[in-house]
Amino acid sequence: MKKILMKGNEAFAEAAIRAGCKCYCGYPITPQNEIPEYMSHELPKAGGAFVQAESELAAINMAYGAAASGGRVFISSSSPGISLMQEGLGFICSAEVPLVVLNVSRGGPGVGGIQPGQADYNQVTRGGYNGDCKIPVFAPAGIQECVDLIYECFDLAEEYRNPMMILADGMMGQMMEPIVLPEAKGITPVDKISEEKPWAITGTDSHPGRNVIYSLRMEPDVLEKHVYHLFEKYEKAEKELVRYKSQGLEDAEIVFVAFGTMSRLCAEAVELLAEKGIKAGLIRPISLWPFPDKAFDEIGDKCKIVISTELSMGQMLADVKSAVAGRWKCGLINRTGGIVPSSLEIVERAIKLWEEAK
Repeated sequence: MKKILMKGNEAFAEAAIRAGCKCYCGYPITPQNEIPEYMSHELPKAGGAFVQAESELAAINMAYGAAASGGRVFISSSSPGISLMQEGLGFICSAEVPLVVLNVSRGGPGVGGIQPGQADYNQVTRGGYNGDCKIPVFAPAGIQECVDLIYECFDLAEEYRNPMMILADGMMGQMMEPIVLPEAKGITPVDKISEEKPWAITGTDSHPGRNVIYSLRMEPDVLEKHVYHLFEKYEKAEKELVRYKSQGLEDAEIVFVAFGTMSRLCAEAVELLAEKGIKAGLIRPISLWPFPDKAFDEIGDKCKIVISTELSMGQMLADVKSAVAGRWKCGLINRTGGIVPSSLEIVERAIKLWEEAK
């Protein structure tokens, strides 16, 4: 298939368009600004609508309304912008409205910086929204994988009637790679929406009766029943949406756990350690929630230490320790503030942790 060279953010936007995105509600924030820019001139060509919101708060609520009408809706932002969207995301989970959200994350806390970061891990896997609800989260390692996940997540969002989150990072959004773009699906015609999505608000002209989408449930027993219904979906997601890739775990003395851009650096570190006669392996979670606990069962008896390697102060480490369940020692290799370590730095720090663990 033909490959084309594209910048990450522009490829992500094009993937959403080809997945049948009908509406994009956006607000500019570095390092994902190319997404709303691209959507502003390319989405209308495909028959969709680009909406420039006045803030991230407005954007998420516009997306809520547009998605309630049954059209495919895409929204993107970066770390502090995703923070502002948390209340709206909780409403959307409760209302069971499909939505695809992309976080091209940067350093924090607060406004932080514009360099890549992974310190949104707790935010996207635990959520800043109130109440009992969850959002599946996927972490691509490169532009092609992110394109494929965006394309697929529209189908998953509709299957689960729930938002789907993709956590990329600033480096992925700004770099360029050769990719294969997926086939364009086209936007679902309005007269087909009620047939495919009988829950949607389409108006009485095209839908018999009247649908109401809401989050408020004043009677405690009604709300409790609804929450249990939501968690039936989340239990299904925990069985069906776990994704990861692993390498060299059976005889590894060191096992790295890393996602996104950091996993690519760890893959190179594995090769560099092999040159030194040290066997290392790698677990790359693709689904951050649900977290791939079962991947750790593949680790062999020679392992001395499992190292969470991330661009944060160790937010994924808690999930790593939970999955390890005391079977091996755990360590952390991290940088923050927007600094990305080299593979050589990772090797040096891994050897030190490995020697201390022996």
